[in-house]
Amino acid sequence: MTSQPATGHTGAQLGGLVQQMVPQQEARAAVETTAVLPYARSRASSRTRWVRAWMMTLPIDVAALTTPLLLSQTYWRGMLAYATLAVAVLWSGGHYRARRHVSILDEMPSLGGRLLTSAAVVAIIAAQRHSSVEYVSGFMRDVALSAGLVIVGRTVSRTLIVFVRKHRWVEHNAIIIGSGPNGLELARLLRRYPRYGLRFVGCVDAPSRQETGALPLSGSLDDLEHLVRLLECEVLVIADPDCAESVLMETVLRPRSSRCDLWAVPGLWGSRSQGGYPDHIGAIPIIKIGDITFSGPRWAIKRASDLVFATVALVVLSPVLLLCAIATFLDGGRGVFFQQERVGRHGKPFKVIKFRSMRPLNEQESQTRWSIADDERVTTIGRFMRRTSLDELPQLWNILRGDMSVVGPRPERPHFVEQFSARYPNYAARHRVPVGLTGLAQVSGLRGDTPISDRARFDNYYIENWSLWLDIKVMLRTVAEVLRGGGR
Repeated sequence: MTSQPATGHTGAQLGGLVQQMVPQQEARAAVETTAVLPYARSRASSRTRWVRAWMMTLPIDVAALTTPLLLSQTYWRGMLAYATLAVAVLWSGGHYRARRHVSILDEMPSLGGRLLTSAAVVAIIAAQRHSSVEYVSGFMRDVALSAGLVIVGRTVSRTLIVFVRKHRWVEHNAIIIGSGPNGLELARLLRRYPRYGLRFVGCVDAPSRQETGALPLSGSLDDLEHLVRLLECEVLVIADPDCAESVLMETVLRPRSSRCDLWAVPGLWGSRSQGGYPDHIGAIPIIKIGDITFSGPRWAIKRASDLVFATVALVVLSPVLLLCAIATFLDGGRGVFFQQERVGRHGKPFKVIKFRSMRPLNEQESQTRWSIADDERVTTIGRFMRRTSLDELPQLWNILRGDMSVVGPRPERPHFVEQFSARYPNYAARHRVPVGLTGLAQVSGLRGDTPISDRARFDNYYIENWSLWLDIKVMLRTVAEVLRGGGR
């Protein structure tokens, strides 16, 4: 009986192995051949980088809400009240936030509900003020007309937004953070479907993904700041980076990176976007991370409130400023004001102005000495002004100039900023926003010789949870601290 070759009895097994290997090789080849590389920017989009969707949507909404006033001025007060309330409710509901997938059908449930709520509130007030059924019914006809026009206007604006995106007349440069499967699929979708308004310009990830990532890397996470500037990036999309969350957040909170809009692929099932209805790129869910710095309308509101406060405070407190200047002059002669270099927003230096409370021996001491609270050279007048924070009133001029804000992180000298940034990972993130005359850390007892890490945490908490009411709360607590003499 003749024996078969050693490989004869394994022929079926080899066939099975080959069948298993072929799909794997094809999949590997597909990844290699369909790798997405950055592509050229359209000529039109280079001139429209500043354009945002809400710039089209908001004016159309306002026009739709006020159109009934062109037909009749009988209900002009009620219609203006309705228009104002409707815009505020839509804004708070996220209807003017950036979206990647734009569709009027997605918006309809939330849009209709908020318009109905606004109409109900104004109708109740109108019914209380006017007992005439005819008046209220006429007013509600105008409200219904304006609400219908808003929906029509939204349909038009959404169609226009998709149209200009598809023709790449408006697109924003995007860097994907993460070179895994999600990152690769996002890059493919952005290349294939310009309707999302993003242009893929590169990908970064941890060095461990340099050879194993599915998407070619433009650099590592450490290169992100440089790439944002080089590629004129406006959007960062967090997909599936191979790094710890703390490392990732430290990277995106750096000054230049923090200016970009931040989007993320949620890592948990059931994660939903802000605004009441989900957003997505293709079939990949995506959410917009709330502003991690002050930009757009938030920055406009904060800057306007700073200007109003500083102007009013300079006028009201001018007698106090004059008395402080006279007392400082009598106490130490010429040189009433003391200027010192501090680090402001995005790490830019500026000269802070204060009333002089002592004379440092030299410029080196002024820049590198941490605390002078117990220094014998601090005069009686100077010590009083420091305890009551009157020495900081000239910084109102810094606020008017735009160097500072009323509320924000404490401005620090370059020598200490360099030291603290190297020692504390989250310290540099404070400079995403303008420094402040007062701040949450200061009114929480973190002044003088207190832990820098605690100050940084309070400052970053303030930035990430900012609201106009939070500013008001900090200012009220500052007044209480001054009256209590809780200064240095």
